[in-house]
Amino acid sequence: MQADHSNSDRLTISDTLGRPMRDLRISVTDRCNFRCTYCMPAEIYGERYEFLPRPEILNFEEIERLARIFAGLGVNKLRITGGEPLVRAQLPTLIESLTSIDGIDDIALTTNGFLLPKMAADLKAAGLKRITVSVDTLDEEIAKQMSGRPYGPERTLEGIEEAARVGFDPIKIDTVVQRGVNDHTLVDTARYFKERGHIVRFIEFMDVGTKNGWKLDQVVTAKEIIETIGAEFPLEPIDPNYYGEVATRYRYADGSGEIGVIASVSMPFCGTCTRARLTTDGRIVTCLFAAGGKDLKSLLRGGASDKEITDAVRGVWSNRGDRYSELREAATDWEAGVVEGAGVGPDRKKIEMYQIGG
Repeated sequence: MQADHSNSDRLTISDTLGRPMRDLRISVTDRCNFRCTYCMPAEIYGERYEFLPRPEILNFEEIERLARIFAGLGVNKLRITGGEPLVRAQLPTLIESLTSIDGIDDIALTTNGFLLPKMAADLKAAGLKRITVSVDTLDEEIAKQMSGRPYGPERTLEGIEEAARVGFDPIKIDTVVQRGVNDHTLVDTARYFKERGHIVRFIEFMDVGTKNGWKLDQVVTAKEIIETIGAEFPLEPIDPNYYGEVATRYRYADGSGEIGVIASVSMPFCGTCTRARLTTDGRIVTCLFAAGGKDLKSLLRGGASDKEITDAVRGVWSNRGDRYSELREAATDWEAGVVEGAGVGPDRKKIEMYQIGG
């Protein structure tokens, strides 16, 4: 089935490259119970690191109001992110309120899964449609290394089992791949979740934020990932589920499921990006690699009307021209292993990933 634009009759705004706004990723907290090396490395985000004070974080009523405004401009999918969203108190209450918004067809959540064993049932009851769980490896020691915590993947795997038990299906698994770290465990990861009917999405190590020490030689490309998995489990390419899907999809030739690869570095997908992001402190951000965003919280708390906020969002998206990954790829010399170009690469100022949820 080919991707289509079946929701295009709802859209009211497009950016300068003709891309509609359909997805809103909402970061509900900047805090996390993990210290993953590619997001919040422990040597920087230690015990004394000061996260946003509570008054600076959007409350549930503010999030719901903004979500309604975004829905009025064409957004039909919401994804709850963090930080780690499950550390936000009373999260199912927010989920339930978001399900009442006209035009929102899908609400998903991305989590590290550690708190999922005790929360999956409440999330399902609140109306959450889909869950994506981060599992970078099944190897105990590598999991500790990558998560920055002294425990392996067992608790997260329990959370996935509980999510499946209460009816989440399919469950997607996000696996960030770093050369020399977990790339030798990919087949084991694929096998484990293939046997359980879950969809693994292998993600190229990206230069999100400025704190993860990103280097091009740590990137395992989508081509390499597919060759590695395909050598063990033959794969066949399949069409995207919808316009703007970030993962390139492959099905197992034996009919037992599928995997995906998110290849922001080697195969950028900026041209079909329909995602806006709402930061924990209420800024609209139009690219994962953005340096900043438009403050909507001040409008909310300053008494602005829905129309005034709508006009502000419309203005941001209508002027959007982001295509960082395409520019980075064009400036990449894979043979030399370097990125050389103005405004791209690891030295560019960017919002940190924990603030916008990946």
